[in-house]
Amino acid sequence: MSQTVPVPDGLPMERDAGPFDPPRALTRLRAARPVSPLRFPDGHEGWLVTGYDEARRLLADNRFSSRQDLGVLHVPYEVPGMPVPTEPSPQIPGMFIAMDPPDHTRLRRRLTGAFTARRMKELREHITDIAERQLETLARRTPPVDLVEQFALPVPSLVICELLGVPYADRATFQSNTAAFLVRDQELDAKMAAYGALTGYLADLVVRKRADPGDDILSDLARQDDLTVEELTGCAFLLLLAGHETTVNQLALGTFALLEHPDQAAALRAEPDLMPDAVEELMRYLSVADIFYRYATEDIELGGETVGAGATVVVSLLAANRDPRRFENPDTLDVRRKARGHLAFGHGVHQCLGRQLGRIEMHAGFAGLLRRFPTLQLAVPAREVPLRTDMNIYGVHALPVTWTRTAP
Repeated sequence: MSQTVPVPDGLPMERDAGPFDPPRALTRLRAARPVSPLRFPDGHEGWLVTGYDEARRLLADNRFSSRQDLGVLHVPYEVPGMPVPTEPSPQIPGMFIAMDPPDHTRLRRRLTGAFTARRMKELREHITDIAERQLETLARRTPPVDLVEQFALPVPSLVICELLGVPYADRATFQSNTAAFLVRDQELDAKMAAYGALTGYLADLVVRKRADPGDDILSDLARQDDLTVEELTGCAFLLLLAGHETTVNQLALGTFALLEHPDQAAALRAEPDLMPDAVEELMRYLSVADIFYRYATEDIELGGETVGAGATVVVSLLAANRDPRRFENPDTLDVRRKARGHLAFGHGVHQCLGRQLGRIEMHAGFAGLLRRFPTLQLAVPAREVPLRTDMNIYGVHALPVTWTRTAP
C-alpha cells in the first residue's frame, strides 16, 4: 500500500466532482490509502477511513468506541468559536448514538419493538396515503415550486410526528431548530442555542407524555419509569432529528439525481417493480449522512495501518459506498443494481434503527413522484440548485421543479 499520499489537513469536503460524487481528494485517498492519517484543525493526529471493507470492519468492531466521553472530541473541520478541546465531552443522557454496549443496548432495546420490519410493513399503507395526499396538494400548485418545501420536507415530518407523538402544528419550531443545529460553519454558541431550544421543547413534551400518554412511541417510552426525563429527552432528540432530516434530504437529493439521470427515471416509470432496488441504489449513491466518528480504545490494526489508542477516526460512508473494490462502476447510478450491503444506514450495533421506515418513505415518495409527474424537470439549471455543503447532513436547500400541467 502506498505511503506517499499527502496527509490531509482537515477533512476534504469540497464537492468538486459534482453534486452527487465524493470530493476528488477522498476518491484519490481511497485508491491509494483507504485508511489514511488525518491532521485535525486542532492539531490532533487522527485517521480517515474511505474504503468499504475497512469501514465495515471498523463499524462492527466495538473497540472503536462511539463514546465521546472517553477522549477529547476532535472535529475534522473548522468550527467558528470552538475552543481547542482539552477534556472529554460529558455523556448526554439518552443519546445512545454516542454510547457503547451495555448502555447503548439498554436504551436501544426499548425502541426496537417500535421499528420492527413487521410493524413498518403494517404502516406502509398509511405512509403511502400520507405521500399521496401531499402529491395531491403538490399537483394543485402552479409550477415552478420548491420540491423540498412542498414534498420532501412535509412527508417525513408528518410521518415522524405521528409515530413519535409530536404535534405536527409544532413542526416550524422543530424544523428550524434541527436545521440550525446541523449548520456546520456557524458559531458554537448558535449551534448550542438551537440544541437547547429543541431539547427544552422535547423535555416539556415528554413530561406531558408521562402525565397523559397516548398511542405513540414517546408515550411508550414515557411509561417506562426507569427512564429519566433527561434520557427520554435525549432519545426523543435523536429520533426526531434522524427521523426526518435524513429522509427529507434523501428524497430531495434523490429526486435531483433522477432528474439528472432521465434514463434511470424512465426505467423506474416503465418498471415500477425496480423501486426497492432503486431505493438501495440511491442510498448507496448519495449517502447523505456521510461522516461517522469513532475513538480507538486500544491500538488496532485496520487496513494495514495501526490506529493508535486515543485516536479519533473519521469514516466517510460516501467514499466507502463508492469503493470499486465492492461495487462495479460505483460512480454510475444504476437502479437495477443490487446495492444491498451498502453502508448508508451504517453497520454494526449502531446501524440505523429506522432503516425500514426510511425505505418505505422513499419507496412511496419516489414512486409517487414519478407516477404523478411524468414531465417533472428542474426549473433552473442544475448548477443553480443550492447544495447543503454547509450542513452536517448533505442534500439540497431547495429543488425548484416544474412540469407540464394537463387540462382538467
